[in-house]
Amino acid sequence: MPLSGIQIRAARAMLRWSAKEAADRAGISLPTIQRFEQQDGVPPSRSQTLMDLKRAFEEAGVEFIGAPDDKPGVRLKV
Repeated sequence: MPLSGIQIRAARAMLRWSAKEAADRAGISLPTIQRFEQQDGVPPSRSQTLMDLKRAFEEAGVEFIGAPDDKPGVRLKV
């Protein structure tokens, strides 16, 4: 499932990560994170880049819920 910009912003806020920290943990560039977060829907990108970011968030305890185009959300795993 791809991530939406809203989910990326929410996950980063939930973890209290800076955009730089999210980029570093995912192995992607800071401008890429900033570009992703400007989108409300699924940001245009290579699918691997979004998967790397999703993996970094999930390893930190974030769970993505809902579909990116219909009520996307995030929550912390318990």
